[in-house]
This record gives sequence, C-alpha cells and structure tokens, in this order.
Amino acid sequence: MFQRNMHNPDQLSGKTIHELAARLRRLPPSCGPVRLVGVDGHAGSGKSTFAGQLARELDDAPVLHLDDIASHGELFAWTERLLAQVITPLAEGRTAHYTPYDWRARSFGAPVALPPAPVIVVEGVGAGRRALRPHLARLLWMDVPHEESWTRGRSRDGEEQREFWEGWVRAELSHFAEDPSRPFADALIRQCGKGYEVIPVPAGTVGSDQFITHGDDPSAMC
Repeated sequence: MFQRNMHNPDQLSGKTIHELAARLRRLPPSCGPVRLVGVDGHAGSGKSTFAGQLARELDDAPVLHLDDIASHGELFAWTERLLAQVITPLAEGRTAHYTPYDWRARSFGAPVALPPAPVIVVEGVGAGRRALRPHLARLLWMDVPHEESWTRGRSRDGEEQREFWEGWVRAELSHFAEDPSRPFADALIRQCGKGYEVIPVPAGTVGSDQFITHGDDPSAMC
C-alpha cells in the first residue's frame, strides 16, 4: 500500500517523546497485560515515523502496522480480522498471530507472531476506530490536515500509485465520516522543527480538520 518513510531517528528530538513514553509506561494495561497505544491520522501524516520513534523510547516496543492488516479488497473492513487475530489473543494474555498483507503480490503471507508486551503501538489509519478504542490505553492523533497529508503521501508513493490514491482518498473520507477518530484522541502530535510536540486535548475536542460529528463518548485525557 504505502511506502513507509522512516526518517533518521537522529533528526528527531527525543525529549518530548521520552516524556510521553514515561507516561505511557505508567498507565494500567488496556488489553490483557498489554498497554495498546493507537497512533491514527490521515494517510501521509507521518504515523509510521512517529510510531517507530515512540517505540524506540518504549524500549523497542512492538509496532503493529495496520497496512499489514488491511488489503486491496478491505481498505477499512478489517475490524473482525484484527479482533480475531490480534486483540482477542492479547486480551487473553496469549501470543497473537496475524497474516500480513503483501500489497504488491495482493495476497496474505505467513502468520507473524506478536507476543504480549508491556506496550504495543498500533499505527495506521483507523487505529482509533470505534471497535478498537475500548482496548486502547491511549489514542494519539497525528495533527496534519488531510490535504497536506495526502499531498505528502502522493509525493512519497509516486505516479504508479496515482490511481490507488484516488480510491484511497474516497475510502478514507467515507471511513472517517462513519467512524471518526480525532474527537476521541487523548493527545495531538505535531511536528515542530526537528521534533514533535505532544498536546493533550480536552475529551471530545474537535479541531479544524475534523469535519464529522461523533456519536459516542470520547475517551479520557492523558
């Protein structure tokens, strides 16, 4: 699907993320023995880069990329597969096994083990969807406007993915119209210079890039 552009970690300031990681470690488990931390945002907003940096601050915590759960046929209709392959086993204290999707071969690969860990970062568009929020210790939103995010993503993926992006934008708009994440985020993540700014938000706050009214109770603040 999307090419993950992992920036050089030396170019990222670790102070704010270090403080965030320390707070996340102190949270009670949210999914069996695991603290699941969701990193959501529009495609192209920098979720993979941020999640990788956060995971390093969390003693190399595992990162589950939702690009591995989605597929061409199910850009967003992957909830049941994620619950069955990942969430339920972790909630029961067992090792999860999920089958990552190969976007070039258009097929699912061999199962990958995901053992319970103190913290697991779940990153991708839809990480804060309604069905997952009860299992998250915290939800973080990459605070980049959708048009800017999509422009970044198109530039990253090149002309060969132009047709895919046209379909993706429609699917993402439909997803967030039906199941928005941003109103339920515990903190906004903004890039600032060489690092990130972590901004706790009041529960239920809707920012300028959130164009949908949500329909259920937002999660607690950090």
